[in-house]
Amino acid sequence: MSAADLARLQFAATTGIHWLFVILTMGLVPLVAIMHTRAAFTRDPAKRAVRERMTRFWGQLYVINYAVGIVTGLVMEFQFGLSWSGLSKFAGNVFGAPLALETLIAFFAESTFLGMWIFGWGRLRRGVHVTLIWLVALTAYASGYWIMVANGFMQHPVGYEVRDGAAYLTDFGALLTNSSALVALFHIALAALTTGGVFIAGISAWHFLKGTEETELFRGSLRLGLWVSTIASFFVVIVGEMQRPVIERTQPMKHAVLENSGVAELQARLVAEHGPGDYVPWQDTVRISMDVMTIIGNTVSTITFIALVLLWKDRLMRWRWASWVLVATIPFPFVASAGGWVVREVGRQPWLVYGELTVEDALSQVGTAAFAVSCAVFIAIFLALAVTNWTLITRFARRGPEATQLGATEPLPDGEKQPLPAF
Repeated sequence: MSAADLARLQFAATTGIHWLFVILTMGLVPLVAIMHTRAAFTRDPAKRAVRERMTRFWGQLYVINYAVGIVTGLVMEFQFGLSWSGLSKFAGNVFGAPLALETLIAFFAESTFLGMWIFGWGRLRRGVHVTLIWLVALTAYASGYWIMVANGFMQHPVGYEVRDGAAYLTDFGALLTNSSALVALFHIALAALTTGGVFIAGISAWHFLKGTEETELFRGSLRLGLWVSTIASFFVVIVGEMQRPVIERTQPMKHAVLENSGVAELQARLVAEHGPGDYVPWQDTVRISMDVMTIIGNTVSTITFIALVLLWKDRLMRWRWASWVLVATIPFPFVASAGGWVVREVGRQPWLVYGELTVEDALSQVGTAAFAVSCAVFIAIFLALAVTNWTLITRFARRGPEATQLGATEPLPDGEKQPLPAF
């Protein structure tokens, strides 16, 4: 493999694995916030206790995914200097600010609010505590927005001018309202909610299959997961189709490949505009990834809708095969979202910044051996982190609410009383 192939493989693998953490984080946190809000404002003590256990159980799984995911995210931006110094030199003046804001929001604001929420059980007033988890959700999506602003510039550069071989920002508003970023962000948010909803519904179904005694807790979780995933999976298809005219206008070659029409004509036109070169992305990869995303997305939408109807008719728990289908559906949204990212990123090739900077021109002047070692080490570490994450999630998900440690009070020495929480 060439140095460029190794650099692309490293970035694709690390970004793809990191994305699996991100989509679950973005999908779970609003649902945990909804659970906590319902628990905080429930007057019946018995129902409030159930809803608090529900919040702590799913909140613990969210925290595990978030904590390990943060580790995978730490190295992402370092790759711009390690492998793609040409990108930093050309576009650093433009997308450096969005990336810096994402770092401040994700690694400072979001982490701070989450830490206060984790350690605030029994110590903060209910309203303050609930506000914290909603702030975590808000900053998570704000972080996603800034990432999409940076990525949107690479997909469809706007609000800049090139001076002395480098891009300089001239219109910050155009950068923030880039259609290639906003429509994709909406699509990603719905995909994340679908992922979170299916995750909660699948694990809840598994506990019913195993004869759980926490029937009220998991019935409420199952209902919430199915409602959210059914609605989100329906609209994610619609918003996905809304991206087609944006792609046709901003990346005509990607659109031609997806439509399997006019590729040769566009290749000739791009050669005339940009000089000799191959401006056609890997067509089979783009089309297959698009088919995978579409087929799995429609499958998830159908399964969740049928499961919701069965739950409403009180048949879902009696038909064990239906519960097993929900359990088996858990990985589907992850696969679909990975396919979507392949379409978005591979379909842009050979451009790193569309129409301005190619992959070859952005590559750092580093030897093939160094890239090979870096690629092997990074991929091995990321795979180990992914395995660790899902091992922990599986372990705590199987143990159920009784083994939840989030929000648990520590035993006090003999003779001391637990102080009442401030509400």
